Amino acid sequence: MMRQLKTLRLLSFLVLATALPVKNSLAAEPEPHSTRIILVGDSTMASETGYGDAFCQRLTASVTCLNMAKGGRSSASYRAEGSWAEVQKTLKTAATNQTTYVLIQFGHNDQPGKPGRSTNLQTEFPVNIKNYVQDVKELGAIPVLVTPLTRREFKGAVLQNSLQDWANATRGVAVAEHVAVLELNADSFAVVQNMGSAEADTLAMAPPPAANTPPVVAAKGEHFRGFDHTHLGAKGAGLFSAMVEKELLEKFASLKSDFKK
Repeated sequence: MMRQLKTLRLLSFLVLATALPVKNSLAAEPEPHSTRIILVGDSTMASETGYGDAFCQRLTASVTCLNMAKGGRSSASYRAEGSWAEVQKTLKTAATNQTTYVLIQFGHNDQPGKPGRSTNLQTEFPVNIKNYVQDVKELGAIPVLVTPLTRREFKGAVLQNSLQDWANATRGVAVAEHVAVLELNADSFAVVQNMGSAEADTLAMAPPPAANTPPVVAAKGEHFRGFDHTHLGAKGAGLFSAMVEKELLEKFASLKSDFKK
């Protein structure tokens, strides 16, 4: 009888023990922190025609860099055509313990004379940029505004800063919204002015055409690959992507380890 009682007590103990939660002695290790950078803008940032891909190549393999810039887009048309919705969808996929920075640069196609793209500098452009900033904040990412890359158009020896007003407007939004702004317009203008017209032409996608040569026109749906004073070849992309890196690190020193040495 005593032996049976002991057996029953032992079985009861085993049943109770298996019912209790097992506490893991080793706490789960947290996921390592990671960085993601998304580029939003026009052709001066986009793949094949701008500096965006060259910028992504400056980052280490641990960083996710997405170049979502598109040629021919303004601060209005980028959203209207659904490209911004794709960015917002991407922002919602952030990994655990990941910080996302969204670099936003518009201006080239917001200027007058571009049907379906132009925006009013006073009443539309700043509002569009502010809305991008606020959307990024709401989705838990960090907005970083970039003033538009200079065009390389000279009158004699003097470089024309045709995008200065759009740079000022971008800067104004950054101040009002308390976000970082990368002064690419001022940086690129100073360097190109110092180069002079002839050397600045080497930053383009192709050499200047010979006299009386018809201009290169891109076929529908294809990237422009000729010479102009806006788009970038490999040399230009390398130069201006380095400027963006320098400006970004001045604002976010913690990103230094995310760039290649």
